[in-house]
Amino acid sequence: MPRLFWFLALTTFALNAQSVAVTPSPPQVAASAYLLMDATSGSVLVEHNSNAVLPPASLTKMMTSYVLSAEISAGRVKRDDLVVVSENAWSQNPVFAGSSLMWIEPGKDVHVKDLQRGLVISSGNDAAVAIAEHVAGSESNFADLMNRYAHDLGLSNTFFVNSHGLPHPDHTTTANDLATLAQALISQFPADYAIYKEREFTYNNIRQYNRNTLLKEDPSVDGIKTGHTLEAGYSLVASAEKQGLRLISVVLGAQSANSRKNESRKLLNYGFRYFETSSIIEASQKIRNTRIWKGRQDCLSLGASEQVYLTLPRGHKENLETAIEVDHFIEAPISQGQRLGSIKLILNGEIMSRVPLVALESVDTGKIFVQLWDSLLMWIFKLFDNSAGSALCEV
Repeated sequence: MPRLFWFLALTTFALNAQSVAVTPSPPQVAASAYLLMDATSGSVLVEHNSNAVLPPASLTKMMTSYVLSAEISAGRVKRDDLVVVSENAWSQNPVFAGSSLMWIEPGKDVHVKDLQRGLVISSGNDAAVAIAEHVAGSESNFADLMNRYAHDLGLSNTFFVNSHGLPHPDHTTTANDLATLAQALISQFPADYAIYKEREFTYNNIRQYNRNTLLKEDPSVDGIKTGHTLEAGYSLVASAEKQGLRLISVVLGAQSANSRKNESRKLLNYGFRYFETSSIIEASQKIRNTRIWKGRQDCLSLGASEQVYLTLPRGHKENLETAIEVDHFIEAPISQGQRLGSIKLILNGEIMSRVPLVALESVDTGKIFVQLWDSLLMWIFKLFDNSAGSALCEV
């Protein structure tokens, strides 16, 4: 009997240990800073020095590309626009010596759609300047535009001085900001983002190949951008998608082009192996009803205003718990979308996400008798049971 007892005890312990298995530690990455993010939920799965301010080199062109896509979307620029190539944007400009180029030249106007590919695939510094001058009139004006878009995206540790990324002491970013920018590129401009997976581009009878060599080695990878200067080292922002899971990796300051590729692959493989992203709450899904006071109705539906995704260790979704907090004594008038509490998503005692709980409908103030009666009831409840002010309301 004692042997049977210990066998059952050990078996139970092993099953419990399996159910709360810890995700293996992330890989060691040889880089100054790095980050792995789920593109759908925005969850950061791995990070090191992700807010360290560093030079972005040609990763700058992600923002140049983003601004161009935004300006095209707004109708201020067209893909078929012919761009006059200035001396400043000429591939023989001494500033560009030894750097990546599209090989444009004055006297030969070029379409915006070609410059876009020359920027993204060939990483042309000349293409970046030509785009900047066409969109904003000058490089400095375009840098201002880049910084305004960066501010709108919440890139709080990023500042741009030029459109191409050649070194300047004030031209800086972080791994975290670059991941956010990549997320915006993918979600807001999917058609333009598709250019990032093209592996070659020919212009002026010169064929050039995409420097992101992960594209030819891993079919799940479809972007995004490489960068290199002596100051910045070798960097790569990559994105890949498998079975509905899209990840973004950022590696800054690696020692070589081969290293940035291999370190990026480490991060992506780790993410795909050990994590999954699921839709947890649908947009406008009713989570609960609550009492509303002094309104034209007694009950109010609450939920999330947007679809909620969560990235969790594989196999742990069933362990997710939900805790709902609702404001006490909600009074009309209430506007649809008004925040009235929060939804906590909890895994093994840890809060994974806190989602705003909002009104799913608007409620106007009730008649004067309703307001007076509810005022009396509220006064009584506050004396004896404050929690009754947000009691569950069945409708």
